[in-house]
Amino acid sequence: MAWVNDNKIVEWVRGGYELSTDRDRLDIEKIHHFLSEQSDWARGQSRDTLMRSIAHSLALGLYYQGQQIGFARIVTDFARLAYVMDIFIDAAFRGRGLGTWLSAVVRSHPDLINVSKWMLTTRDAQPVYQRAGWNLVTHPESIMEITRANPAAHCTIPLAETRLTVKPFITKDGPQ
Repeated sequence: MAWVNDNKIVEWVRGGYELSTDRDRLDIEKIHHFLSEQSDWARGQSRDTLMRSIAHSLALGLYYQGQQIGFARIVTDFARLAYVMDIFIDAAFRGRGLGTWLSAVVRSHPDLINVSKWMLTTRDAQPVYQRAGWNLVTHPESIMEITRANPAAHCTIPLAETRLTVKPFITKDGPQ
């Protein structure tokens, strides 16, 4: 099976701004600085965690005159679910509709057009995303989570009796 999005760069342009999935253009230092020092949701995140998260998701950079001014990641199976995360716009560029544009245009990615469920979470920017067509969750009581701030409750099944085995993934070309 060929993986979706292999060797493909998708770009959108509007009014001098460019949004791109080209990972080679990402300013990792800028992204890490914002997420680990300025965001509420990823404060203290290590560079290694950032790099792993980018490696395992669809990463998008937002650029103006060659400089990165924004970022977003999409965690997806490319079929049923796409979760937009880590969105930020540089403070000097806020108020120009760029967060709304970014959150709307990502849904037009050719490999994500048929995704049936899109999600994102925000503590305080609901109006930004609502302008892009996003809705509040119809049944928030059906959403569950485990986070550092809301850790897992006591598990009622005896996991200590579970045996874990890790085997190498082998393809027709050999071990991966």
